[in-house]
Amino acid sequence: MPTVKVRNLKNEEIGDLELSEAVFGAPLNESLIHAAVRNVMANSRQGTSATKTRGDVSGAGRKLWKQKGTGRARIASLRSPLWKGGGNVHGPQPRDWSYNLPKKMRRGALRSALSERVREGNVLVVDSWTLDQPKTKAFLGSLGTLGLGESKTLIVDSLENENLIRSSRNVQRAKVVNSFGLNIYDLLYHDKLVLSRAAASELEKLLGSRDQSEAPETATETAAAEAPAAEAVPAKPKRARKPKAEAAE
Repeated sequence: MPTVKVRNLKNEEIGDLELSEAVFGAPLNESLIHAAVRNVMANSRQGTSATKTRGDVSGAGRKLWKQKGTGRARIASLRSPLWKGGGNVHGPQPRDWSYNLPKKMRRGALRSALSERVREGNVLVVDSWTLDQPKTKAFLGSLGTLGLGESKTLIVDSLENENLIRSSRNVQRAKVVNSFGLNIYDLLYHDKLVLSRAAASELEKLLGSRDQSEAPETATETAAAEAPAAEAVPAKPKRARKPKAEAAE
């Protein structure tokens, strides 16, 4: 099992924490991480870019001149894409870029990225991030004490810690999320990952894979094992079939 040091806000070691092998000891899967990052970026696209077609631009619908006899090219409408101020052809239109990624793939990518951060030594576990007041100066001071002053830092803690959230709002190189809001893009974008002791335990519960070999018996199997053996019931004798009537000659 991977083991990390637990520190307080004064950067003093106060103990060790053993992390789950299934969550923080998974092998690196670059293709899975790449697929998860593409999914997060696609889901964050607004898709609001739009151009005006010939039905959206202003202009009369009348025919400017007759079809033949003028010596000029024939024309049907001033809103044609061939004219200045006309509509655009095959331009971008509002669309939804988001798509669903299977839950197992998303969790597998998070486990792989978390494990790689642990192997790199970029995971720090703090006992609790407690601030007396929501002050940005106090938050920056605690980052500097932990040696994270110049690093892009992702902090995973409870959203009920309002002093921490409000203190870090104006710090561009730091971001605070909870265990449910952790995504693969933020995990790769930030250089350092700081977990509270409670957040590390919560991540193990959320991302831990259940071993099928240790799964409990089903209700049917349990009931069959605990039920007393039923008394043997003698089988009913089969009734003799009546002989078929001989066909009339």
